[in-house]
Amino acid sequence: MRKYRTIAFAALMGAALSASHGWAQDADDDDDEQPAAAATTTEPASGEKEQVTRASKDVPELILGTKEDQFTANQKDFELIAGQGYRWKISAAGGLEYKFVTDLFRNVWMNQIVINDLEVHMNGAPAWLEYDADGTIQVQFTTVRPGIYTWSVPDLADKGLKGTITIK
Repeated sequence: MRKYRTIAFAALMGAALSASHGWAQDADDDDDEQPAAAATTTEPASGEKEQVTRASKDVPELILGTKEDQFTANQKDFELIAGQGYRWKISAAGGLEYKFVTDLFRNVWMNQIVINDLEVHMNGAPAWLEYDADGTIQVQFTTVRPGIYTWSVPDLADKGLKGTITIK
């Protein structure tokens, strides 16, 4: 009987220890100021492949429109690596109403959306992000499926508000 108790206790401890890794994201607090990553490629200068880390990385901010040109974006194409966590600020600055749509959201594990330091935790992907006024929305996610995904402002895509997100 003592042998069975030892085996049951060992199995319980093994299950508890393996499940504790799933709670690692709970300690992630997005209030920390961190510099944005400048590189968007998966190949560092040394030619080695960029490694997946446990810490979320910053994607360069996407800014939709400017006061001078409401139909421009500061960057069109982004490269990410599969299995990596990311934070991505998407801002509207052109004074128009922008409806940001991407198929990326259906192919990542969405952790949260942050608007004015208020967090929305997800149990699924948003259909789109809508900007009725200038401002910033930050999405935090982990890439899951490699592929090439598109982003656009559907009514303004023909004017240049579209691009790609490549996950390698």
